[in-house]
Amino acid sequence: MTRRARIAAALAVGALAGLGAVALTPVRVGSREQVFEIPKGTWARRMAGDPVEILPDTLYLTLGLQDVLVLRNLDDVPQTFGPTLLMPGQSFRLPFALASSYPFACTAHLSGQLTVVVQPTPETPWARVAWRFRGWSRALWAGGSKLFRR
Repeated sequence: MTRRARIAAALAVGALAGLGAVALTPVRVGSREQVFEIPKGTWARRMAGDPVEILPDTLYLTLGLQDVLVLRNLDDVPQTFGPTLLMPGQSFRLPFALASSYPFACTAHLSGQLTVVVQPTPETPWARVAWRFRGWSRALWAGGSKLFRR
């Protein structure tokens, strides 16, 4: 066996071991809550023409892991999320029990619309691999700030 073949084989074994670890390791999170805060001054900045982006277009939650959306209004003015009016300093908890896509009107969002996608619990090894990969890829597209928070 040539040196290149041995290196390729070692890399393949390492990749398979890594994939196996990702697939077989149970998914754990610190809290079932996914918290988003509306910072103080958001409304004033938006009225001044600043394109404030505090929430992504789509929020992703996972049943049994992070399936409670928490919004905190730290701004000086009320904000609406769906049918709920969040007064300054108020928090709103919304637990989800079904995997689905939920559209909401949201005054804190630049477009006025926000979608919450609730994914099923990743039960099988391949579902855990796919779930982790989706989370990592979303974090990379968002600038990497959330990459290691899962």
